[in-house]
Amino acid sequence: MSTGPTLPSELFAGLDRSGPVPLWYQISSRLEQAIADGRLTAGDRIENEVALGERLSLSRPTIRRAIQDLVDKGLLVRRRGIGTQVVHGSVTRRVALTSLFDDLAESGQVPTTRLLLHEVVAADAAVAGALSVPVGTDVAHVRRLRLADGVPVALLENHLPLDIAELSTAELGEHGLYQLLRDRGVTMKVAEQRIGARAATDAEAELLEIEPRDPVLTMTRTAYDDSGRAVEVGTHCYRPDLYSFSLTLVDK
Repeated sequence: MSTGPTLPSELFAGLDRSGPVPLWYQISSRLEQAIADGRLTAGDRIENEVALGERLSLSRPTIRRAIQDLVDKGLLVRRRGIGTQVVHGSVTRRVALTSLFDDLAESGQVPTTRLLLHEVVAADAAVAGALSVPVGTDVAHVRRLRLADGVPVALLENHLPLDIAELSTAELGEHGLYQLLRDRGVTMKVAEQRIGARAATDAEAELLEIEPRDPVLTMTRTAYDDSGRAVEVGTHCYRPDLYSFSLTLVDK
């Protein structure tokens, strides 16, 4: 892998190498400020830890901790085969009946979609149960990779009744699923949702540009329209360094 673009030297001018503030924190703070004021923008690559450490005469563990601090904050992301890049920040999604496409757009990021599958399949027992249809009923099956500012964030897999799923490949690539359903007169009112975590499969890791067996957040959801009919069942997984769920708890 290449070392990546060289960061401007002025970012690191005047590092205090003998003071009480740890050097890793000084590096992290300066990079964070450069992201905040626009000197580093979404998609910019960061030179690797070895190259930056050698240039600043600092140890690799010092640079690694500085970079990891920004990864943990959702400001940098490590992409397998590409390196470390600036991102807008992690998406915190409220636990509500919204789509990832809408949430990304509202957070100021540019959502794009890579359509992986768009087919008609026979519903297995799990899908049939969720959609309240007989096993073997033909249903639409859609699988998509959702990206934010060009960085993979989530794998989205959905099954829908055929009568509301006349969706074109172009539409699925350009719009969120819930927007497309609303445009067809489907009004979603309530959903059952379960959130969890597990290790990524090799195939998921490749698409999400993470390491095999890295953790992913999971979410399964069945959405119902205003008549109580199940209109969509989704099984999704998300990069936890770029995505989290948020909810409010109220004491009774």
